[in-house]
Amino acid sequence: MPATTRDLTGDAWTLSDADEDYSCPIALPGDGVTALQQAGLIPDPYWGRNEYDLRWICHRDWTVTRDLDLDETEVDLVLTGLDCAAQVLLNGQPVLEAANAFRTWRADLSGAAKVGSNRLEIRFRAPVEAANERQAAQPFYIPWHEGNCPLPNGNMLRKPQCDFGWDWNIALAPFGVTGGIVLEPRHVPQVKRLSVSQDWQGEAVTLHVTAHAENAEGQEALLRFAGQEVRATVTGGTASAAFHIETPELWWPNGLGPQVLHDLSVTVGEAEAHRRIGLRRMELVAEKDAAGTAFGIRVNGHPVFAKGANWIPADALAGRITDAATRDLLQSAADANMTMIRVWGGGRYEADSFYEACDELGLMVWQDFMFACHLYPSTPEFLSDVEQEVRENVARLHHHACLALWCGDNELIGALGWFPESTKDRDRYLVNYDRLNRAVERALKETDPGANWWPSSPSPGPMSFGDAWHDDSAGDMHFWSVWHEGRDFDHYRDVSPRFCSEFGFQSYPNMTTIRTFADPADFNVAAPVFESHQKNAGGNARIAETMFRYFRFPQKFEDFVWLSQIQQGIAIKTAVTHWRSLKPHCMGTLYWQLNDTWPVCSWSSLDYGGEWKLLHHMAKDFYAPLTVSAVPEGGAIRLVGINDHREAQEITVTARALGMSGETRALGQATATLGADAAEVLRIEAGALAEGEVLAFDWRSAGGEGRDIHAPEPWKSYDLRDPQAVLDVAEEGGVWWVEVTAHAAPAFFATVEADVPGRLTDAAGHIMPGETARIGFTPRDPGARPRFTLRDLYTATTAVPEGGKDF
Repeated sequence: MPATTRDLTGDAWTLSDADEDYSCPIALPGDGVTALQQAGLIPDPYWGRNEYDLRWICHRDWTVTRDLDLDETEVDLVLTGLDCAAQVLLNGQPVLEAANAFRTWRADLSGAAKVGSNRLEIRFRAPVEAANERQAAQPFYIPWHEGNCPLPNGNMLRKPQCDFGWDWNIALAPFGVTGGIVLEPRHVPQVKRLSVSQDWQGEAVTLHVTAHAENAEGQEALLRFAGQEVRATVTGGTASAAFHIETPELWWPNGLGPQVLHDLSVTVGEAEAHRRIGLRRMELVAEKDAAGTAFGIRVNGHPVFAKGANWIPADALAGRITDAATRDLLQSAADANMTMIRVWGGGRYEADSFYEACDELGLMVWQDFMFACHLYPSTPEFLSDVEQEVRENVARLHHHACLALWCGDNELIGALGWFPESTKDRDRYLVNYDRLNRAVERALKETDPGANWWPSSPSPGPMSFGDAWHDDSAGDMHFWSVWHEGRDFDHYRDVSPRFCSEFGFQSYPNMTTIRTFADPADFNVAAPVFESHQKNAGGNARIAETMFRYFRFPQKFEDFVWLSQIQQGIAIKTAVTHWRSLKPHCMGTLYWQLNDTWPVCSWSSLDYGGEWKLLHHMAKDFYAPLTVSAVPEGGAIRLVGINDHREAQEITVTARALGMSGETRALGQATATLGADAAEVLRIEAGALAEGEVLAFDWRSAGGEGRDIHAPEPWKSYDLRDPQAVLDVAEEGGVWWVEVTAHAAPAFFATVEADVPGRLTDAAGHIMPGETARIGFTPRDPGARPRFTLRDLYTATTAVPEGGKDF
């Protein structure tokens, strides 16, 4: 960026409403709701039921202003993340009209600027009113998902769709600026964009780079990469170079190899641009086979099973999002052995720092374009705006090593059957959808011809508009029958997806998170506060009903919360371990969802704030690169070995029958060599387990080891014994180490809880009699002195007065 570019972000701005009832400072980037709260003008939107009393904010027009001194008038104002319907004025003169939060907007200020003091204003139209006006202007009605969104017509505005509410999100439709605000001098050289592509010939690669430069015609460009330099003249606005590397150091996904990144720099005069490039071949495999059509990702010629979760915005209010908190969430994904994150289409294209972190952590990114669950316009004006949005974001992100594929939308094909208007007149709305989808694909391919493209999620494939919720033969699948239809967890084993990009089961947040939005008087899942922090209709009842099905019911609220997380973990583990056992028929599982936008009952494995729920601890195990899955089959149990390493692994599996008092009986042992495909290692025949016994098994290999338990019957049918577990706590260098010893019986799903936020090294493990597990806890606040509670299946579900034991 030229040295004379001026940054206008910061706290020099003032926020006020059109009725002049409110005025306060606002820091940009940021959002108006956060600014009002920080100024003490409104309460915390996330506490209790405050959300409902604050929805008036999105029905008002707001303005942010600041003064600035200029010593030249030939300048452009450049804004990113202008959210959303806004008019920009300088000295009272309009210089920009915008209504797309996903684009960069540039305004020529030369006609309105003056040397000396200037007044800059951004006037935000009330989001709901702007959306309603755009709906009224459509040639025919465009339906939106009323079940998800309490605020109407969000599909009319190009802003995060979940801002209008979702079945896990607050509904406040915030406004603001989420990116940069800079003044750029006109007529000086600038590198606007870098186009990067990799041409692979065998093991060698040529990196092609084109710099798109403005105001630099005829000037020399210096391009540097991997120790090579190329000088080129800017001609027709571009300068290009090719860097050939015979034996490149490769970028690999998490767990498969190093994440090598190489520096790329381009200099034109005083203008500079920098990128970090990972050299890899990223291929989407969607080939016909005997079962239908495969779906998966191949990296550097190696088929990669995509283990991961769906990503939603890191916070419902953009002013609360930080790079550090986002990085922490992604680090947790990598720590749980994930290899892919799906950026869901109802949020936003994330900041550069998000993709940089994914590059560094080895997290492949499935990137949706920002359309989800509604229908959308196809007017020429709307499509033109979308095409510019697509081109800009593809140009910004396409160089990242982590970027695995671009997907046209989330569930728009299914949405054609959700509304009376589109079911009654499907041809009209199908053509309407196809125009949008083709416009997105065209703009993608024109910007990055080598991009991996998938038209929609879920989808059987291009030009197929069938039901991908129940067809498991082709493409990617969303499988929601267990949660939304209340089916048993075993129903996950009734389908064999080629790639399941959405499936999930809810739980409650951790108690440390619950205390951030509810008083102890509200610690009841039927209390109004809890119902307001449950956005999926019937969600609380479904959690409770399922708990009755599988467990003896807990007595205490805290035990209920804990057991909801155990239940969630078992549900997702059932799906993942079975579908991984089908490898290579199935090549991906992305559960819904990784994170939360606010403290809420949801499908996430990471609480709002980043604390691990029990599902995330369990994911670290069921996503391990080498593992063994218990697969029930006609009364027998197959123990299937799964190896995601690039090299074959010899594995030894041992199986035992485990009684409730801790006694064991040997059932068998076998050794096998695992290649890329899952394979049965040991079979436990029907009748091998006596009544009241569960299957305990472990495995050893140079590539990893572990152990697990498979309960053939619901846990409520087993007569659990008191493990008589005790804790011993010691602090070492800021980490609290808790030793848990079970004395009398197995402590199933043993979990140490702290009364302050922090991170455990392990949770929900099984501790056998006489065993001691050592678990570390690092408080978020280094000065905290936590008190610990031990929960296990016996103490949480047996009618003992104390429930979980405090230490």
